[in-house]
Amino acid sequence: MRTMRIVFMGTPDFAVPCLQRILADGHEVPAVFTQPDKPVGRHAVLTPPPVKQLAQERGIPVYQPTKMRDGTVAAQLKELAPDCLVVVAYGRILPQAILDVPPKGCINIHGSLLPKYRGAAPIQWSVINGEKITGVTSMFMDAGMDTGDIIDTITTPIGENETAGELFVRMAPLGAELLSRTLRSIADGTVQRAPQNNAEATMAPMLEKAMGKLDFTRSAKELHDQIRGMNPWPGCHCAAGGKALKIHESRLAEGHGKPGELIALDPVTVACGEGALRLITVQPEGKPRMAAADWLRGARLQKGECLA
Repeated sequence: MRTMRIVFMGTPDFAVPCLQRILADGHEVPAVFTQPDKPVGRHAVLTPPPVKQLAQERGIPVYQPTKMRDGTVAAQLKELAPDCLVVVAYGRILPQAILDVPPKGCINIHGSLLPKYRGAAPIQWSVINGEKITGVTSMFMDAGMDTGDIIDTITTPIGENETAGELFVRMAPLGAELLSRTLRSIADGTVQRAPQNNAEATMAPMLEKAMGKLDFTRSAKELHDQIRGMNPWPGCHCAAGGKALKIHESRLAEGHGKPGELIALDPVTVACGEGALRLITVQPEGKPRMAAADWLRGARLQKGECLA
């Protein structure tokens, strides 16, 4: 297989298998660009992103710019002279001056079947919206938000109870496999490209904490998908006995009642606007996560009481 000189841009765990695969395939990586180190945990320990950690282990120079439009990064890329730029969950919009540098183009690996779910949180929104199938797309980047020409895709089903976090773990190696065959086609000159149908585009904006509030007047299916899609972050919550309660895991159940009503205690089951939801794993205010049955014993709520 022909190899290329590739500059990699990526930040979180999802991007790590892609960088690993580029290196395993024998491509030259003169530099990695990633987000600045960030404070993590209760003690706010300054921690490098996963992509930086891998790059340092492999002895690859790391750049962590805070600005992309002042010409500095474009100048650095010209010095590095890559054949191709690969971007995987980098977290920054690249200006045209950067996109114009590599002669073989800028390639992005995106966690959805474009043009659906353009934006920062495609995996989460695929789950929140109850999709049964998703996938990974490779594309040539342009100045828009995930609007470039599609090169190739890999599809995968979404499990009925699969969380966004679990789907991230499964899709990361699919992205690496897709990237490998995409780069192979670019290197040997057989790459194909197809414009996206903008009329079919949907958006997947970044999640916010406020989106985690549960409204039990909605259907059980909608709430179950919301809980799955916002696990592990930002998580979903409601009020129980006057205190906040996070819901980490749920299942669809039979039953009916007033929205939010506890219609069964064993297992813990809550009525919704349509259908019911069985609570599996919860986290009471100020306490660690636990089985819903253990929480209920401590909360001393009775059948017929309501979650809000």
